[in-house]
Amino acid sequence: MPMKRLMLALMITAVPAASFAFETRATSAWVYDVTTGTVLLDKNAETPEAPASMSKLMTLNMLFEALHDGRVTMETTFPVSERAWRMGGSKMFVEPADRPTVEELIHGIIINSGNDACVVVAEGLGGTEENFANMMNERAAQLGLDNSHFANASGWPNPEHLMSMHDLGVLATRLITEFPELYENFSRTQFNYKNRVPSNAHNRNPLLELDAGDWKADGLKTGHTEDSGYGLTGSAVSSVDGRRIVFVLNGMASASDRATESEAVANYAFRQFAQRSFAAPNQQMGTAEVWMGEVGSVGLVVPEEVKLLVPVQSQAEMTADIVYTGPVQAPITKGQELATMIVHVPGMGDHSVPLVAETNVEQGGFGNRLLTAARVLAHRFLAADDSAPEQPAS
Repeated sequence: MPMKRLMLALMITAVPAASFAFETRATSAWVYDVTTGTVLLDKNAETPEAPASMSKLMTLNMLFEALHDGRVTMETTFPVSERAWRMGGSKMFVEPADRPTVEELIHGIIINSGNDACVVVAEGLGGTEENFANMMNERAAQLGLDNSHFANASGWPNPEHLMSMHDLGVLATRLITEFPELYENFSRTQFNYKNRVPSNAHNRNPLLELDAGDWKADGLKTGHTEDSGYGLTGSAVSSVDGRRIVFVLNGMASASDRATESEAVANYAFRQFAQRSFAAPNQQMGTAEVWMGEVGSVGLVVPEEVKLLVPVQSQAEMTADIVYTGPVQAPITKGQELATMIVHVPGMGDHSVPLVAETNVEQGGFGNRLLTAARVLAHRFLAADDSAPEQPAS
């Protein structure tokens, strides 16, 4: 049976990619609309590079999984080794005599970016940081983080410690969707363990206390080393339509650049795109021819509402194709998937939507089937006659 293709003419907001592409100062970036599953920006996002403290998200993922599995609780305490105590860089400022709880360590990693806290968690879950790094790599492979390799738990500079911005974005999305009750910790702005170092008690995420009006940031993690530059894996939610975005930026020259670029990216994601309802549940989008049925066609409907993220800068025509192999053999059951609608959004790629039968179609009676067969034979005869070569005149 031949492949059938029907064209739909649709008027929806859309613009060519060149007119709404965002030019970021970050050397690498990935911006993702979580609500619709749409990638809004991809700049060197598959390239493994030094992630600095942003890779602490993987350490937190391992700890969150341990909490979900019941291996630890928020009240579980871990010992502090001399190695953890002597860690340099950003610190939670634990000491060998301390027994910090899992809850305190989560705050110490997220808010203080504590390298010492990461080693405590690594040794508490893996015995040694080296073994924990192996556990991280094994779990990363299971999660599909194909451009990541971990050499330690903190993001401490190491030529073998690498992540792509895409992998960081996927990991951030996982933390948000899989651990919503734990993700709330990322919006906390202050933590001072045992009141030891007030100067390190403030969350470095520059967007958490920003009043943007129509969106609010609520996570995740900054990073900075000499090799990586300044980076941020962030997330924010629109107060207009509830959309959530995740964005990852790296390689910026200063903390100030990181702050302004992160805000600009969030503004771009929320204000240059809008979520539009493309089709209502059970809305008929076309029909399919039926073979040997009691009727000659069946309606094709979407089983649930179809929402797409589209640019909002100007009006342009968006098209869709309905593709199916037909005619479709009767009997047909209501809700049976029969076709695919491919929606073409200029500059944003194609979206595939399944279409199902609107009603049941029973097999036709003997007379109906005989009439159908006669029509097919007649169609084939006419087609063959049209393709025969012309005879020369006598």
